[in-house]
Amino acid sequence: MNVSVFGLGYVGSVSAASFAADGHTVIGVDVNPDKVASLNEGRSPIVEKGLDELIRDNTANGTLRATTSTSDAVENSELSLICVGTPSRRNGSLDLSYLERVCEQIGEALRGKEAYHVVVVRSTVLPGTTHDVVIPALERTSGKTYGSGFGVAVNPEFLREGTALHDFRNPPITLVGHNYVSDAQPTEALYARVDAPVVNTSVRTAEMIKYASNTWHALKVCFANEVGNLCKRLDIDSHEVMDIFCRDEKLNLSSYYMKPGFAFGGSCLPKDVRAMQYRAKEVDLEMPVIGSILGSNGLQIQHAIDMVTESGKKKVGLLGFSFKAGTDDLRESPIVILAEALLGKGYSLSIYDRNVSLARLVGANRAYINEQIPHLSSLLCDTVDEVLDRSEIIVVGNGSPEFADALRRTRPDQSVIDLFRVKVDRKDVPAEYTGICW
Repeated sequence: MNVSVFGLGYVGSVSAASFAADGHTVIGVDVNPDKVASLNEGRSPIVEKGLDELIRDNTANGTLRATTSTSDAVENSELSLICVGTPSRRNGSLDLSYLERVCEQIGEALRGKEAYHVVVVRSTVLPGTTHDVVIPALERTSGKTYGSGFGVAVNPEFLREGTALHDFRNPPITLVGHNYVSDAQPTEALYARVDAPVVNTSVRTAEMIKYASNTWHALKVCFANEVGNLCKRLDIDSHEVMDIFCRDEKLNLSSYYMKPGFAFGGSCLPKDVRAMQYRAKEVDLEMPVIGSILGSNGLQIQHAIDMVTESGKKKVGLLGFSFKAGTDDLRESPIVILAEALLGKGYSLSIYDRNVSLARLVGANRAYINEQIPHLSSLLCDTVDEVLDRSEIIVVGNGSPEFADALRRTRPDQSVIDLFRVKVDRKDVPAEYTGICW
């Protein structure tokens, strides 16, 4: 393909050289004539291991060149990648002036071009930026309409400084956000020689993925450091702790626990987080990340309470009472906390949980139910249908398989708040349906 890359900073230089090495004909574009001259002379505009050699080889064989002319680049390419910076302002917002300006320049160049041209946003931008800034700027200056006169895709990069060329060749996925297949196909074609699965998604989802990823990486660094700080105070080898921690790829380093939904509960997580915080206090250590976990968990419970109160409906049915399906454990169950809050606000509650009903009779949690929450125990129903008949709003508290069928039997005058994301087609749910964070 013939490709133009706008912005010869870190991402742009690595991308331009790597695409050229894969056989594409690449034109780098930058407003800085020194960067353009450097690349045309076979030298990297940035310091990155192996990049000098890659640029030298590909400028020599004619697959890579640079220019300050937007019209030259757009006219001689089928696809343009935007790799300009989106730096932070003092208040944390992004400065999109470089992005908007380059979109205006590309749009002006597209005005006189007949062929369909795809503009790919590789810069890191918040969700909504492509639709609110990129596309309007291109339409305004080109006089063309998105989807017919030109295409747009989002292709976030996952490059780390110091290992960028290796990361380009070995990404976990190649992510392409688009609204039209005609925009996705040429973007995917760029990566024909990169061995990684291609994931297609919407433009807004692709924009969000980069922020979810980088924030998670930042959180991991802080978590490891806080564990390390506590280990040092307790005379424990923090590297040994985290090396062993990372060997668990079933729970610790995996997709487990990474599904958005309701708060955690049970006999382990709340208790152990509190104990770790208490131990840190004993050795005069602040752990702001770990220290915020229980507060964040409490806010998710409050979010669910707010969703119920904002519905305006007073008869509430709870499907699921234990903190997790398949157990009768009510210790620190967030559903119990939610139920107590609603009961205190004067709501009428009907509760169904097969395992808890059994535990009330013979289970290990019988004493807890009878002694700690007798006011809620009396609200337990024997069947799902009892809850459905009595309730105006249904709250799904865990993933018990029988709840999917229950939602199919709701009424159009009812509402459902799903805290778990039960596997059911929404079209099969007669009631108004919403999830806690989807």
